[in-house]
Amino acid sequence: MKKNIIIGAMLLLATASYAQVDRSKQPEPGPAPEINLKDPASFELKNGLKVLVVENKKLPRVSIQLTIDNPLIVEGEKAGVAALTSSMLGKGSKSIAKDVFEEEVDYLGANISFGSQSAFASGLSKYFERLVELTADAGINPNFTQVEFDKEKERLIEGLKSNEKSVTAIAGRVQSVLAYGADHPYGEFTTEETVNNVTLADVEKFHSDYFRPNNGYLIIIGDVNFDTVKKVVKDNFKKWKKGTIPETPFSEKQNVSTTEINFVNMDNAVQSEIAVQNTVELKMTDRDYFPALIANNILGGGGEARLFNNLREDKGYTYGSYSRIGSNEKTVTRFSATASVRNAVTDSSVVEIVKEINRIGSEPVSPEELANAKAKYTGSFVLALERPQTIANYAYNIESKGLPKDFYKNYLSNIDKVSQQDVQNAASKLFKGDNARIVVTGKGSEVIDNLSKVVIDGKTIPVKYFDVYGEGIEKPEFKKELPADLTVNKVLESYIAAIGGKDKLAAVNSVYIKAQGAMQGMTLDLELKKTTKEQFVQNIMMGGNSVSKQVLDGDKGYVVVQGQRKDLEGEDVEKVKAESSPFPEVNWLNGGASLEGIEKVNGEDAYVVKVADGKMNYYSTKTGLKLQEVTIQEMQGQTIKTSITLSKYQDVGGIKFPFVLSQSFGPQSIDFNVTEIKVNEGITNADFE
Repeated sequence: MKKNIIIGAMLLLATASYAQVDRSKQPEPGPAPEINLKDPASFELKNGLKVLVVENKKLPRVSIQLTIDNPLIVEGEKAGVAALTSSMLGKGSKSIAKDVFEEEVDYLGANISFGSQSAFASGLSKYFERLVELTADAGINPNFTQVEFDKEKERLIEGLKSNEKSVTAIAGRVQSVLAYGADHPYGEFTTEETVNNVTLADVEKFHSDYFRPNNGYLIIIGDVNFDTVKKVVKDNFKKWKKGTIPETPFSEKQNVSTTEINFVNMDNAVQSEIAVQNTVELKMTDRDYFPALIANNILGGGGEARLFNNLREDKGYTYGSYSRIGSNEKTVTRFSATASVRNAVTDSSVVEIVKEINRIGSEPVSPEELANAKAKYTGSFVLALERPQTIANYAYNIESKGLPKDFYKNYLSNIDKVSQQDVQNAASKLFKGDNARIVVTGKGSEVIDNLSKVVIDGKTIPVKYFDVYGEGIEKPEFKKELPADLTVNKVLESYIAAIGGKDKLAAVNSVYIKAQGAMQGMTLDLELKKTTKEQFVQNIMMGGNSVSKQVLDGDKGYVVVQGQRKDLEGEDVEKVKAESSPFPEVNWLNGGASLEGIEKVNGEDAYVVKVADGKMNYYSTKTGLKLQEVTIQEMQGQTIKTSITLSKYQDVGGIKFPFVLSQSFGPQSIDFNVTEIKVNEGITNADFE
C-alpha cells in the first residue's frame, strides 16, 4: 500500500511538472557536451618521424596511419607522377613479391593501402607487429617494376579517356583551374600527354624525393601498449633515411574584381554544372573558422539548407544544391556553391545561388537556423569520435597545423559560442558574391542566350568563354542556320549513301555485332543482333554472365537486369521496334523523323535529327556518317542522358560500320571496340525467344 502511494505521488509530481512547460517557446539549448579526448603519447625518431600513440582497449584492433606533411607539389609537365607513385606502392617490396605480399595481407584479414605520401593499415591487434613490418617495408623499399608501371600507366590513361566527354569531370577541372591557376598544385591537371611524359625513373625519383620521414607523422590507435609500439616502430622505421624535400614554387591567382560568368561549352551536356566560387584565406586557427563552418552549413550544408530549399524544394530547378568551404595552412582555399540544373533554368539558377550567397552576408540568420546548424555539428562530431580514423586525423591536425592541444576538446564549446552576428560577419568576409567567378559548364546552343542576359543587383553580368582546359577563348559559334533547301530525307539519304547505298542495305536481312569494353578494370562483352523482321537482342555480359539483356521478337519482348526479368509492353515494345532494323534510317525515309538544327559533336558540325521523343541522332555535315545517338529521359525529377558516340568506320562487305561505340551515362563512359561483324549470318529465330 505504501509503495502504491509513493508511485502515485511521483506520477502527480511528474504531471504537475509537465503542465508547467511553456510549449509556445523554444527550449533554451543546454551546454555543449563535454569532450574527453585522450591526449596521445608520443615520441620521435632520429630521422624526424613523429609517432603518436592512442591506446584504446575497447576492441582487439589497431589502425596505423602514416601522413607525410610535405610542402605542396607542382608536378608540371609530368602531372600524373604522384598518382602513378601512389598506385604502384603497396605491391610488395624488394624482399617480398607482390603476390606473396597480397596473400599475407589477406591471410591476416588486414588492409594496407598507400598514397604517394601516405600509408594506412588496419587489422587485429595480435598482428600489430607484422602489420608495421609490412607497411614499413612496402613503403620504404617498394619493388617498382616496368611491368607494373606500364599497367598502371595504361589504367590511368584509360581513366582520363573515359572522362574526356564527362561534363562533370571537365566542369571540376575548369573550376579548379580558374580558381587557382593551371600552375598551382590545386589547379594543375593530368592529361594523357603529361602521363606519357612520366617514366619509371620519374616515379622512383618522386618516391625518393618525397617519401621521407622528415615531415612524417605515424599515428597508431587501438589495442596496443606504448612500450611495444615504441620498440616495433623503432625496429622498422629507424633505417628510413631523411632527405632534403624539394620545393616547387607557385603563384596564387587573385579573385576577379567584379562578378563574371565563365562559360565552358560542352555540346553533349544535358544539364549545366554551376559553381559560384572564390578563393579565401582561412586557417583552422583563425577567428572566423567556426563562424564560417556554421555559415556554410546554413547556406548549403545539406537538405535543410537555404540553397537546397530554394533551388530544389521551392523552384524544382535541380536535384540538389550545396556549398562548401575549406581551410588551408599552406595556400588559399576555396568557397563554392554548386548545382547541376536543367538547361532551361541555368540562368535562373545562377541568379538564385548568388542571391542566397549575398543574403547570408547582409542579414542575420534566424535563431532557428543557428540552433539547427549547431545541433547538426554536435551530432556529427560526437558520432565521428567512434571512428579511430577520426582520432588519428585530430591528432595529426593538432601536430601539423599549429592547433592548441585542447582544440578538439573545446570544439563543441567554440561552435556553441558562435552568434548570429559572427555568422553574418564571416559570410560577408568569405563568401564573395560581388567578386565571384560563376563557372557554368553546359550546352551553349541551349543556355547562352539567356545566360548572357543575367542581371544581378541591377547589373548585367559579363560572360567570358573558356575551353575544356580553362584557357580563355573567343565566343564560340553555338548555332548555325540550316540551308533553306535541306530536308530530313536529304540528311538520311546522305547517311545511307555514305555507308554503302540503298542497294547494299536492301540486301541485308540481319546484322550480328560483337564488341568488348572495359569499365573500372572489368571487361564487358557486348552482343547485338538485329533483323528486318522486328527482332532485336542486346546482351551485355561480364565474366560470361549477363548483366543486362533486352530481347524483342515482333510484338513481344522482355528485359533482364541482374537476373530480374520484366516483359516489354505497349510503348516500350514500339521503342525497341524502331531500333530493331539493321538500318532504321531506311524506314525513317517514310516518315517519323524531323530535322532540328546543326550542332557540334566532338568539335564536328552535325545535323540533328529527332527520331523519337527523347531520341536524337547526329549526322556529320561533311561525311554524312552518323556520329552520335542521344537518349534523354526524366526520372525522379532528374534528366538522365545516355549517348552512344560512333567512330572509326570500317568496310564490311561493302557497308561501313562503326568499330568503336562509346557509351556514356552520367559521369561514366565505356568504349566498346567491335571485334566481329556478321551480315546475313550467325543469327537464328531461336536467338529471340
